[in-house]
Amino acid sequence: MHENVGEELYEAVTGYCENFLGSVREYPFGESAGVYKVAGKMFALLAEDSQPPRLSVKLDPEEGLALRAEYPDHVLPGYHLNKRHWNTIVLDGTLARDELLTLLRQSYDLVIAGLPERRRPPAPDH
Repeated sequence: MHENVGEELYEAVTGYCENFLGSVREYPFGESAGVYKVAGKMFALLAEDSQPPRLSVKLDPEEGLALRAEYPDHVLPGYHLNKRHWNTIVLDGTLARDELLTLLRQSYDLVIAGLPERRRPPAPDH
């Protein structure tokens, strides 16, 4: 893979996360792991110091298992997370930018769906 692929995907992921309405990036685990939250709940974790970077997202358990089977070296059980719901994706270009952004949106939507209606932000336009 081209050495800038991980950096390009990192920029795409951070830009997309920051555009979600109600999204906040925090660093509760130190400055190497950006945690994206909506209404106080995590929907993505970005290991910023990994080379290539790694993105953890919440997915439907069946979809996560299917992705792990299809990309066994690039989609892994969530690192230090609930492995049934969370998946860690290596940002090396194996999964295309658009697929990554779709998975981010799915993670965001799953987290929003678990919130009481009064705490849900308006839906993003993406």
